Amino acid sequence: MTLPKKLWSSAYAGQHVAHQPGAPILHIIGLDVTYNGHLALEQVSFVLQTGERVAIVGPNGAGKSTLLKAIAGVHPPARGEISVYGAGPGGHICIAYVPQRSLVDWKFPVTVADVVLMGRTGKLGLLRRPRKRDWDHVHASLDLVGIGGLAQRQIGELSGGQQQRMFIARALAQEAELMLMDEPLTGLDIPAQEGILQVLETLRERRVTVLLSTHDLNQAAEHFERVLLLNRRLLGFGTPDEVFTPERLLAAYGGHLRLIHTDGALLALGDTCCEGHEH
Repeated sequence: MTLPKKLWSSAYAGQHVAHQPGAPILHIIGLDVTYNGHLALEQVSFVLQTGERVAIVGPNGAGKSTLLKAIAGVHPPARGEISVYGAGPGGHICIAYVPQRSLVDWKFPVTVADVVLMGRTGKLGLLRRPRKRDWDHVHASLDLVGIGGLAQRQIGELSGGQQQRMFIARALAQEAELMLMDEPLTGLDIPAQEGILQVLETLRERRVTVLLSTHDLNQAAEHFERVLLLNRRLLGFGTPDEVFTPERLLAAYGGHLRLIHTDGALLALGDTCCEGHEH
C-alpha cells in the first residue's frame, strides 16, 4: 500500500547508514538552503547530542520547515554540511520526520495501523512482508501513545491530537533516534497540546532526540531544555534564558512581537503564526 509522498519522507525507505562512534547525532556547518529561488537559510551551524529536546522558534518565513526538511534529506542544501552520526542525511532509518498536518491528505483510504506500520519499512526492506514482530511493534507503539483502540480507524476520522499521536507512534515503531516535528501543536486546543507534550516525555525515556518547530515562545521555554531562534540565520541557540533576550527576540521578530516583563519573567505576545504556510 502506498501513501502520498507528503505522508512520509525518504528516511523511511532508505538503507541503514552506519553511525560513527562518538559522533553527535546532528552536526550542521554553514548551511545554506534555497526555496523557490530565494535563500531560505544562510550560514546556519549547530550541534545536537543524543537525547536533547530542542524547540525551533522564529517568525513565519524564518526557515523552520526548510531546516527540518533539509535534515530529513527531503530538501537538499545549496551549501554547507549536514551530518547525522557522522554521515550525510540521506538514507538514515534513524530519522523520523513528521510534516505539518496541513500537508497530509487525510482522505486517503488507509488506517492508523497501516501508517504506523510504515515506520517499519526501513527494517523490512522493500520486498518483505511484515511479520508478527513488526505488527507487535505497531500495536505496542499505539498503546504507548494512548490510541491503541484506534488502530483500524481511517486516518481522517482522527482528531488533530490523535493524528499527532499516530505520527509519534510511527516514529516509535520505526525505532527512530532523531524525531523532526514540524509545528505539531499548531491548531490543537490546550488539552490536546498538553497531551502531545506528555507523550513526548516517553521519548525522553528512550533517549530519542527531538527537534520541534513551534510558534509558541512561552511553551518552548517551559517544555524544552534548549531553543534555537531562527530567522533565516541562527540568532541564538541555548537555554531559553540565554536565547530569549529582548535584543535577540526583536532581531528575530521586529515589530511583530510584544515583550512584557512580569514578576521578573519575559512574556512574548503577538507572533504572526497564522499568516500562511511556513517555509
